[in-house]
Amino acid sequence: MKTVSIKELMVPLDEYATVSDDATLADAIQALDHAQETYCQNKYRHRAILVLDNNQQPIGKISQIDALRALEPKYKEIQNQDTRGTFRHFSRMFLNSMIEYHRLFDGSLDDLKKKAAKIHVRDFMLTLSADECVSEGGMLDEAIHLLIMGHHQSLLVKRDDQIVGILRLTDVFSAVFQPLLILKPTSP
Repeated sequence: MKTVSIKELMVPLDEYATVSDDATLADAIQALDHAQETYCQNKYRHRAILVLDNNQQPIGKISQIDALRALEPKYKEIQNQDTRGTFRHFSRMFLNSMIEYHRLFDGSLDDLKKKAAKIHVRDFMLTLSADECVSEGGMLDEAIHLLIMGHHQSLLVKRDDQIVGILRLTDVFSAVFQPLLILKPTSP
């Protein structure tokens, strides 16, 4: 693990889906679609959009779950961004009662999508924090530790004070486990 550098695995910022903080959800989805079309087809597709400030530096991230959450603004009443994932231990009956009580997705999906498409990304993006950053000169073992301990899907890659790329969990997973496929025993 100490022989694979983060720089080797990262996706450069200019190859990743990005939008400005005043973009809408519709803009973000279009940016993701465009990035997926132009990204190297032999790699995993992008699953998030980075939100950039006026200096073209990432300040937030929108995952697929964030985009789905934006369809229903009432989710803000139920959970804040610091409690992500805490509902996985509740029973299906309890979760269904929450949907009914809070009248979540009360309306057609088309209406919800039309409303959500106009929401600015800064209103629902996940704000990035320092614990999601790793040095471009770092090694894979450090990145694995940060991904596991922070439950991150990706890490921002820094060179000095500038973000230059993103290290995705899918690329780390592939780098770690791809060699095992080569060592796969053959059947007699």
